[in-house]
Amino acid sequence: MNGAEALLRSLCASGVDTCFANPGTSEMHFVAALDQVPAMRSVPTLFEGVATGAADGFARIAGRPAATLLHLGPGFANGMANLHNARRAQVPLVNVVGDHATYHQRFDARLQSDLWGMARTSSAWQRTANRAEDAGADAADAVAASYGPPGQIATLIVPADVSWNAGGVVAAAPPRAPLPRVAPETVEHVAKLLRQEPPVALLVGGAAMSERGLRAASRAAAATGAKLLCETFPTVHARGGGLPDPEKLAYYGEMAMAQLEGTRVLVLAGSRSPVSFFAYPGTPSDLVPPGCAVEMLGSPGQDVVVALEQLAEAVAGPGGVGGPGGVGYLAAARSRPDRPTGALTTETMAAAVGHLLPEGAIVVDESITSGLSVPAATAGGPRHDWLALAGGSIGQGLPVATGAAVAAPDRPVLCLEADGSAMYTIQALWTQAREGLDVTTIVLANRSYAILQFELARVGASGEGERAGAMLDLHRPALDFVDLATGMGVPAARAHTADELVELLDRSLRTEGPSLIEAVLAP
Repeated sequence: MNGAEALLRSLCASGVDTCFANPGTSEMHFVAALDQVPAMRSVPTLFEGVATGAADGFARIAGRPAATLLHLGPGFANGMANLHNARRAQVPLVNVVGDHATYHQRFDARLQSDLWGMARTSSAWQRTANRAEDAGADAADAVAASYGPPGQIATLIVPADVSWNAGGVVAAAPPRAPLPRVAPETVEHVAKLLRQEPPVALLVGGAAMSERGLRAASRAAAATGAKLLCETFPTVHARGGGLPDPEKLAYYGEMAMAQLEGTRVLVLAGSRSPVSFFAYPGTPSDLVPPGCAVEMLGSPGQDVVVALEQLAEAVAGPGGVGGPGGVGYLAAARSRPDRPTGALTTETMAAAVGHLLPEGAIVVDESITSGLSVPAATAGGPRHDWLALAGGSIGQGLPVATGAAVAAPDRPVLCLEADGSAMYTIQALWTQAREGLDVTTIVLANRSYAILQFELARVGASGEGERAGAMLDLHRPALDFVDLATGMGVPAARAHTADELVELLDRSLRTEGPSLIEAVLAP
């Protein structure tokens, strides 16, 4: 057995059975070993940013890591933007990156690069496999490291001769440590704050955005009058089906400051203390109000869900959610928007999504400015999961939807994609077609980088001239997403009215396999 086969078998033994791949010469023995390890599903991608984003989406839904297969430093560099997003999403992810053979590296061949330095930018754990005999154990260690807690990126660099040399040994999965529990005295301290010191805000994020976490957090808030907020871009947000729908912390700093104004104690549960996404002239970076104390109930590396359940019991009484003696949580009203008609605007687009959203859907949101109305239109709909742009680096929507569909082939995936960011990783459509993934993509075509038009004014830059405006315009020429999708094997159509969008979306959701709708929004 060579090192590549031992590595593959060890990944599978550790529960990693899916690999999103864009290989090159240095990884050919890994590719050849796939025939010997049928348990590993290899999903080819046309760009490394698709592979890394898909591994992120897979982990969000499966709750366990996928692997990527990347080619040398340049291949890793192509995937770095979505590795940044995965790092911020705190998902487990294992990169396998081929490198030049150990004896070849001293010759500084054309593709030689500082791969170790590149990997360090996003990886919490990294290692170079130095011998075929150790490649299996290295792979098992990478998987164990990816779980954290919290979830993180592990990168294993594999020189080509380590892959092709004989002597590989399959390694068993190391035991996983349980999530550390929050100390009882911390829970009691926070319970005392919620009882005695209003106004208090409870800001939840990470695992606290799960169904259990939201029910517990909402129950604690209902019992004490605390304001319940959630992070702006959650990794996975359980929504609909009557679940609590916390107020989302606004993207714009001044709006977030207004939400937190007057708060005396801010309790964090699986979230970070809020800061502005960017610096703006004359505005603070720290969004916590002056004089407000920040208290940590549980960090992302702790079992914050159990801590919230203990907190809810402490302030609302025993008996579980709605049980005897307990205070119920704040459930969202169940409702759907009426079927929209007429012009296709951001509001009627949102109504169409809310009107037709299927039970159990996975919604991947990279709609940027055009999707601001969608959360309100879907909050009262059927149970679904919402995946957001956790790291802020655009170009993750299509890949994350791809990985989510691989992880949950029995669930419909709806990707809300802005036209500008769609072009970063449009190659994901080819992978969706090749794998027959049930992904419906709505490209929200406003023919501009609208978010940057807002930011141009917000930073105080003078951008009213013709050349500045042209930098943010996508009209010349207009992108044709129907042709782009069709050329990669994905059926596609264009909607100019709300009626057309409803008809196309209804048809797509009732048809298996990928499809794309270009929704041309009215100016």
